[in-house]
Amino acid sequence: MDYLEVGGFSDHLATAEVWYRLLNAGFRLPAGAGTDAMANFASLHGPVGMNRVFVRSGLRLDYAPWLAALKAGRSFVSNGPLVSLSLDGHEAGDELRFPAGVHQVRAKVSLRSMVPVERLEIIANGVVLAPIPTSADGTRADVTIPLPITRSGWFTLRAWSRQGNAAVLDIYPFATTSPIYVIVAGQQLRSPEAARWFVRWIERLEQAAGLHSGWNDATEKTEVLGRLAQAKEIFRRRGLPQ
Repeated sequence: MDYLEVGGFSDHLATAEVWYRLLNAGFRLPAGAGTDAMANFASLHGPVGMNRVFVRSGLRLDYAPWLAALKAGRSFVSNGPLVSLSLDGHEAGDELRFPAGVHQVRAKVSLRSMVPVERLEIIANGVVLAPIPTSADGTRADVTIPLPITRSGWFTLRAWSRQGNAAVLDIYPFATTSPIYVIVAGQQLRSPEAARWFVRWIERLEQAAGLHSGWNDATEKTEVLGRLAQAKEIFRRRGLPQ
């Protein structure tokens, strides 16, 4: 996978929770977004382009560098709010390295939104590390705050509101940056709990696939179950102590 569609025809926060666990399991997955081009307007959830991915790929728009920058994680996704995060000048997709010990970085946060944002948050390893204050109308923020660094992980900036807003034509306003990665004492992030979560998920898929009666033939069933087993083994190994 080159990226995960964190913004799409889904509950964005629920998708983000899965994404956070993949990041905690050690997969470096940038955030992407997209919408289907549906001709059946009776089922249209929203207009094409409602969920978008923005990529920092240089002053000139060129397809190949744009794709390379997306794969490198220099992106944020949004259905309205515009967000940015940097740590000591390092932006989404970058990696910072520190020796063992306690360190401090300067987090620079920016928000511009056409609709009010109820919550603007720095997320670290899947949990809210720092709520960020916004303007009184919830549409702007320019904040620099210190963040402590004690272990390896990742940081994103997330903006969202609990209530929908007709201006974004989606279930609720949402935006997130791709991660900035931090490595302390050379230790890569590996969460056994996150890996085991995916093992349990795949085991449920295996059970459902094994009971399914709609396979075209036995070869198809064997191939699918084999791929699920391979995926489960990858997560099983990532769940072992380092």
